[in-house]
Amino acid sequence: MRKYWHVIRIGFENTLVYRVNFLLRAGFGLIPLLATIYLWQTVYRGQNSLVGDYSLAGMISYYLLVTVVDTLTAVNEDDWQIAADIKDGNISQFLLKPIDYLTYRLCLFFSGKIIFTVVSLAPVGIFIFCLRQYMVAPAGEWALACFLLSTLLAGLLQFFISYTLALMAFWLLEVSTIIFMAFAFEYLAGGHVFPLNILPPALEAALNCTPFPYLLFFPVSIYLGQVRGAALWRGLGVQAAWLVFFYLLARLVWHRGIRKYSAVGG
Repeated sequence: MRKYWHVIRIGFENTLVYRVNFLLRAGFGLIPLLATIYLWQTVYRGQNSLVGDYSLAGMISYYLLVTVVDTLTAVNEDDWQIAADIKDGNISQFLLKPIDYLTYRLCLFFSGKIIFTVVSLAPVGIFIFCLRQYMVAPAGEWALACFLLSTLLAGLLQFFISYTLALMAFWLLEVSTIIFMAFAFEYLAGGHVFPLNILPPALEAALNCTPFPYLLFFPVSIYLGQVRGAALWRGLGVQAAWLVFFYLLARLVWHRGIRKYSAVGG
């Protein structure tokens, strides 16, 4: 394990070089969120009715929590770097050393997320503080604990999905189209644009058969107390099952891809 701690330390050092970029990204990323909040304030203005199960405070809290979970779990160019390693032949060095490439990338992912989260604390924290009158408290201590657990599982699931898609570079010269398509679908089906439980029940049920709601919508729903009891445990079980599935799929795709991989030259 000592070599992987060394990888994490190197990841910290490399990521800190881009701390200003992360700060600007986190800051300017709040502009679309501000526009979304203004939109929902207009929708709720002059009426006391609910949209789905959400009051105005609940809806704004949802989007604030989406920002927090996305900051903690989103993949930051890891998929592009993995695809570039395969395309440029950089993975050859890992085939000759006692280093597992998946674990290596996972260490870099966690080190990058830690730095990105720390740098984002200032702009995101200030933004949430300014809207604190809308921010609701967690449904309880147990809900907060399950929210943190689900967020961790969501981050791992996000990584393994991106890792698996990036491994398509073993067969394809350019994987950007696949990554963009997956990101676009995940952006809609994961709950970035709107809460999934305001959709028609049939459409919501169909989306729940995919892994995407468990990347964002499910952890936020736990915090807001919309998932409780048996539904909570069932959801965590499904989220863990998707995580195991994509981990095994990532291992399978890697072993199949290595059989096709060839590096030429010095």
